[in-house]
Amino acid sequence: MKSYTLKERPLPMDDTWDVIVAGGGPAGCTAAAAAAREGARTLLIEATGALGGMGTSGLVPAWCPFTDKERIIYGGMAEKILKDCMAGMPHVPKDKFDWTPIDPELLKRLYDELTTRHGAAALFHSLLAGVEHDADGRVTALIVANKGGLTAYKAKAYVDATGDADLAAWAGAEFVKGDETGDLQPATHCFTLTNVDTYAYQYSGGIKYSPHGCAINDIVASGKYPDIPDHHACNNMVGPGAIGFNAGHIWDVDNTDPFSVSRGLMQGRKIAQAFRDACAEYFPQAFANAHLTQTGSLLGIRETRRIVGDYWLTVDDFATLRSFPDDICRNSYYIDVHHKKTEIGTEKEGASTAIRLKKGESHGIPYRCLIPAKLKNVLVAGRSISTDRDVQGSTRVMPVCLCMGEAAGLAAALAVASDGDVRAVDTDALRKRLREEGGYLP
Repeated sequence: MKSYTLKERPLPMDDTWDVIVAGGGPAGCTAAAAAAREGARTLLIEATGALGGMGTSGLVPAWCPFTDKERIIYGGMAEKILKDCMAGMPHVPKDKFDWTPIDPELLKRLYDELTTRHGAAALFHSLLAGVEHDADGRVTALIVANKGGLTAYKAKAYVDATGDADLAAWAGAEFVKGDETGDLQPATHCFTLTNVDTYAYQYSGGIKYSPHGCAINDIVASGKYPDIPDHHACNNMVGPGAIGFNAGHIWDVDNTDPFSVSRGLMQGRKIAQAFRDACAEYFPQAFANAHLTQTGSLLGIRETRRIVGDYWLTVDDFATLRSFPDDICRNSYYIDVHHKKTEIGTEKEGASTAIRLKKGESHGIPYRCLIPAKLKNVLVAGRSISTDRDVQGSTRVMPVCLCMGEAAGLAAALAVASDGDVRAVDTDALRKRLREEGGYLP
């Protein structure tokens, strides 16, 4: 690509912040709330018009499990958000802490309340457009684009919760992408069908992928719906007459390539309509009058960049249930790397579970996985922490992202006393505060 040199000109600058969080998904929301809770002047920058990321704008219809099959292990802010969400959904059993449905509009308000209650300021429709940094690995300012034009924002410490490690990568952090060939997990464009007979939906057998056979197999085999790419068809009742779908895969999408994402969104809308029509044909008792109400304004991205951090979490760490002296949370979600396009129709399709932990088992995530190796005043929280690719297939989901975000925000606030040096944080003090706020750190 050709280059263009910007003319030198001054930008308005806001340097009134202690901590700035880039990205308002699950990790960003808890990071901003936790930093503000500690008294840090905190700004949360979000590219869309709502907080919550994939659980709200992305329409993911259910939380991944919050338990290790014995107890809730994603505690603190994560547990509170889950239970507040459940309290606003009367059809959800009070003890359903695994694969719990999500009402996206309710969840938007809960994230609004969480961040503002603790004193964080949110800046919507504002895109991270550049990162200024010095030769010593210290971020000196973020350049943000919105209706006000370009503005520089400065803080002592920064949390990258963009999901793609944009802030860290643009500041010079080392990162990797995908597998050894650069191949990325497929995306999914979630959607909602309304006017569904939910009694029939609940008692007619459902439409989910199973290697043992179900309706989605017949739909794909029929050849009538070529826009349905494979057998991926997860769905949940998210409200009265409303079924949320996390269904279908879209390959060759790189969330750091805007043209790629644009093509993926267009393909995803075709997939959503095809699912509506197929459900109406194969499950008319539930879906005959179903209406495609909404597709996500965000594409469901499973992976892009992973930073190279002060510690690299490995599959062996996962499988041996390793604990670390600087653990900031536990994780028990299985390794869930979605299949390649070439694996459709083979025994590998849907067989994304490389390792499942047993009841009561979990592994630790050390604070060092959140620290980009070459940066001084930046933490990363969310799906782009420092891990093996297979482990990222486990740590990328929303419950663990909520916990990582709370830890990152708390640590960033503690780092303010050391001019933002994230390595100066006393991890014993960090873990003590996390426990005091309900974090699960056995």
